[in-house]
Amino acid sequence: MKNDMLDFNVIKFFGIKTRSGNVLRPLPVRWKFPSPGWVKINTNGVAKGYPGLATCGGIFRGSMREFIGDFSAFLEVQTALVAEFYGVIHAMEEAQKMGLTSVWLECDSALVCDAFTARTNASWMFRRNRRNTCLNFCGTIRFRVTHIFREGNVCADKLVNLGFIHRESFHWYNRLPYSLFLEFFMNRYSLPMYRFC
Repeated sequence: MKNDMLDFNVIKFFGIKTRSGNVLRPLPVRWKFPSPGWVKINTNGVAKGYPGLATCGGIFRGSMREFIGDFSAFLEVQTALVAEFYGVIHAMEEAQKMGLTSVWLECDSALVCDAFTARTNASWMFRRNRRNTCLNFCGTIRFRVTHIFREGNVCADKLVNLGFIHRESFHWYNRLPYSLFLEFFMNRYSLPMYRFC
């Protein structure tokens, strides 16, 4: 059925009882840019299957909404949650190499956010030295972590797809990949993406 007036009239003609469904409401989701002196990193991770082939990615942007760099990484076979965590690990390792001192990490996994705000323990997912290095670095800088809905994390989502295409263990992009142009500029000018709930 197409849910139009013709369908409705046919159903009514035959006396079929119907019940109305919930109407989905659009919720605008906007990417927020960081304060002066801060670098915002959006990360994501995906697995095709449980477990399945997995990738992660992340994008670095400055307080003037400028592109700094981004990455994608192919992770072989992992679960989606492990891929999300590896996205953060790779991002923080790159932030440390760049010498960043004020980092705002944002991702669409609430569990990852909770792990970095000490509300849950995800230490079992990583080799201890890599996890400890990441957490130690976060403790030495101005660091915050927030959750964003998937619709606001589209640039990182697209980078994950590049990981499946290139299949490199880690690839850093100094230029914005062409496939991210539209979403990057929508974020840059605070144009909303919509989540229906």
